[in-house]
Amino acid sequence: MMKRSNNTALLVVDVQVDFCPGGNLPVPEGEEVVPVINRLMRHFRRIAATQDWHPRDHVSFASNHPGSSPFETIHTKEGEQILWPDHCVQGTAGSEFHPDLDTLPFDLILRKGTDPKLDSYSAFFENDHETSTGLHFYLEGLKIDTVYVVGLALDVCVFYTVMDALKLGYRSVVVEDACRGIDTPPGSLSARLDDMRKAGARILQAAAVEES
Repeated sequence: MMKRSNNTALLVVDVQVDFCPGGNLPVPEGEEVVPVINRLMRHFRRIAATQDWHPRDHVSFASNHPGSSPFETIHTKEGEQILWPDHCVQGTAGSEFHPDLDTLPFDLILRKGTDPKLDSYSAFFENDHETSTGLHFYLEGLKIDTVYVVGLALDVCVFYTVMDALKLGYRSVVVEDACRGIDTPPGSLSARLDDMRKAGARILQAAAVEES
């Protein structure tokens, strides 16, 4: 089986229990990405994965803002903050990778969103768009110039990861059927896909990646 060159990496974004059906913040059909990602990983020499890894007092949790409800938006010094149900709390079952995801091929597991006062959607930067997660430094050291991005959710963390990857100069590919999105409000998912295309990302299906 042919594997991609050493300058290409697969980024597996937030395929965690809480983002799958039955979790605290489920992405519809989120578990369906798992077998697709497991197949794709056989075609890559370099694989990095991310986990949301929030402290219990995280700013994004509605439970930490008395009188607020999940999915409301508040204003913080870092800008607008969507409030979410408690999810991916450090060390809980919900923060673990989906049990069927093959984690053995991961070269790096990067945990993000650990600052109580700062949310983190992108795998590259916290939501202040300045604080680096360290992923860029890691990929630079390996001379990676192309990233394929998969995981959850397509219109949130995958989207912001791809947009930052493009800004940092990486050729970027979204494997659409290895992702699932929230699509709230309806139509936002297709809009995010259009935004990524316009910014320079390629949108492919897993079969095309496996055959190329």
